[in-house]
Amino acid sequence: MAGRAWIGAIGLALAMAGCTEKNEYVPPPPPKVTVTAPVEQPVIRYLELTGNTATINTVDLVARVEGFLMSIDYKDGATVKKGDRLFLIQQDTYQANLDQSKASLASANAQLTNAQAEYQRQSTLGQQDFSSQAVVDKARAARDQAQAAVDSAKANLEVATINLGYTTVVAPFDGIVTRHLADVGQLVGHSEPTKLATIVQMDPIYVYFNLSENQVLRIKQALAESGRTIEQVKEIEIDIGLQNEDGYPHKGRLDYVSPEVDPSTGTLLVRALFDNKDLSLLPGLFARVRVPVQRLPKALLVADTAIGAAQQGSYVLVVGKDDVVEQKVVTTGQLVGSYRVIESGLAAGDKVVVGGIQRAVPGSKVDPEEVAPAAPPPPAAPSPAAPAAKP
Repeated sequence: MAGRAWIGAIGLALAMAGCTEKNEYVPPPPPKVTVTAPVEQPVIRYLELTGNTATINTVDLVARVEGFLMSIDYKDGATVKKGDRLFLIQQDTYQANLDQSKASLASANAQLTNAQAEYQRQSTLGQQDFSSQAVVDKARAARDQAQAAVDSAKANLEVATINLGYTTVVAPFDGIVTRHLADVGQLVGHSEPTKLATIVQMDPIYVYFNLSENQVLRIKQALAESGRTIEQVKEIEIDIGLQNEDGYPHKGRLDYVSPEVDPSTGTLLVRALFDNKDLSLLPGLFARVRVPVQRLPKALLVADTAIGAAQQGSYVLVVGKDDVVEQKVVTTGQLVGSYRVIESGLAAGDKVVVGGIQRAVPGSKVDPEEVAPAAPPPPAAPSPAAPAAKP
């Protein structure tokens, strides 16, 4: 019994000793996040606009002389070459007029030859006092009249030739011809020109778009800062994309800039020219237009997924001193691949949180792991298209 009492006393003493120790809270370790520095590389700044495609040439094919339509020498919607015959109008009347004009010219030339000989004869006799001055003057007038008759006959022959040429309607340029609007055997060109079809030139093709007054001023300022003139604007490469296309796969050149701003809209009309050999661009299509306006030699880019949005604007989370998370409000620019240009609010040496963003709370401490960018975007290729920004 004494032994058991001794063991119980020891247990009670140990229990009482345990009650005197304090239970302290041990905080969890800081959450792990992944950070990386912004990518620094040249980037071309673009304006993204909207525009519409338009044909470079559209011409109505008309019958300019009267006659029956003899043949249609193309299939509706066919692609034709410059000079291809498309329509043939009755020619016999115009061929007869041409033959008659040729005969009239031959007769007038014969009369001119005779009148010229008579004038030479009378002029010689007049110098020898065998002919009066009145006779010489009469011979000269006859010669001049015969010359006028020749000139008139030549003009009539030219008109007859032109009218005969109008009976053949040819393609004025390479293009696509619409459906025919007159049938074989129909009388065309009666009292007024008759529209037969329309030909459309689709290679190359235009794209029209408008720049606002503010955008025009920005471009002019960028040109002035880089020492370039407005004439060099036509060196700019323009990219477009259609609604069903990703990015801007079609590349062209600036072709025309209106010399004045439209006061009613405050915009400037601009036109670009694009090759269209595969006819992938049709007239009248809506197009997304990208215009380079400035080349930034040292732009900062971060993954687009690392950028958040709040009431105060876009922001990124960075890990600063003592591994404390800080929220920085930034001004974002264009998207380059999966990266976004940061125009202001971020420094080149900042450590941007790109992984575990949901665990990074501004003002709290984290355990950062620095990694290289997963897939940095390709740097902008040197190009005279956009003026460089001032350093």
